[in-house]
Amino acid sequence: MLFFRKFVAMRILLTHPAVLVFVGGGAGSLLRYWAGRLIPATLTGPSFPNAILLVNVVASFVLGAVVGWVINRSAGDEMRLLLGVGFCGGLSTFSSFSYDTVFLLQNGRFAAALLNISLNVILCLLASAGGLLLGKGI
Repeated sequence: MLFFRKFVAMRILLTHPAVLVFVGGGAGSLLRYWAGRLIPATLTGPSFPNAILLVNVVASFVLGAVVGWVINRSAGDEMRLLLGVGFCGGLSTFSSFSYDTVFLLQNGRFAAALLNISLNVILCLLASAGGLLLGKGI
């Protein structure tokens, strides 16, 4: 009986909204960190924020898929909190995107700044729409 009580208490703790957001956010933040370390900025030119663009697009796709999946189900709140709010919130980064764009502008790289803005907005919107369609179909 004691084991059952501990199991129930652990389940309650692990499904608490704050814990789900915390765990998902930590995983997303770690993935963003490793993407920044592993993806070279030289794919599209010197000092272009490729890693931030990639994580923003991936997070947009995942969030779209999670929302699409949750829309069709009544028991998706835990998944929404873990993946949507936590993981995608930790993975994507509007502040880094903004800083990178300002940095490009300050260094006279106006075309690169415009490309960064355009790619982030267009690709993230397309990724969100694609994820939403996928999530609704699952």
